[in-house]
Amino acid sequence: MLIKPIDLQDEPLHLDQTIPANSLDYTPDVRQIGPLAVKGEADLIIERRGHKEVVEDIRLRAIYNGDFELLCARCVEPVPKHLSGDFDLIFRPEAVDGDGKERAISEEETEIGYYEKSGLLLEHVVREQVLLSLPTRTLCEPDCKGLCQHCGQNLNQAKCHCDDAPADPRWNALAGLAQELTGPAGQTGPAGQIGPAGQIEKTSR
Repeated sequence: MLIKPIDLQDEPLHLDQTIPANSLDYTPDVRQIGPLAVKGEADLIIERRGHKEVVEDIRLRAIYNGDFELLCARCVEPVPKHLSGDFDLIFRPEAVDGDGKERAISEEETEIGYYEKSGLLLEHVVREQVLLSLPTRTLCEPDCKGLCQHCGQNLNQAKCHCDDAPADPRWNALAGLAQELTGPAGQTGPAGQIGPAGQIEKTSR
């Protein structure tokens, strides 16, 4: 839904929209699986700069709620999650502050967004607010076992056999070398100096 300043000249625009599932791209680990309800209103705020310049800001206030799937941070299985929230935002024409002139801004203005010449797209605003509301980390269960780092098996569903697999034969050469250096009973060969019980011996030359 495109919100244009001309539509807000006479009175606020009441919003009662439903965003269908899978109609917005969030991130690879977030998927909307049901309708997303959005209710609120948009109204026009006239900002006067000097004697002639008039800026038409759009204030958008709304609530949203819907069902999503988030991927578990350990086993990457989808986790159902109901998300809801509200926002109260102000948007300014993007060309207004893009003239290159320096201008002091207030603390409140650091929270101002911008809309394009054609208007403000409601779906873009809601998408951003949904992403901001996501938990920092999602787990299917607090004790999720995750995936085997070798074969990728989901360890919540079945145990893999990676621990039972034979050792890499490339390690055998190193094991043999270690045995030669250590010798029987923990002693070293002629070049070493460690004798029984860890005593240091001096080898004759």
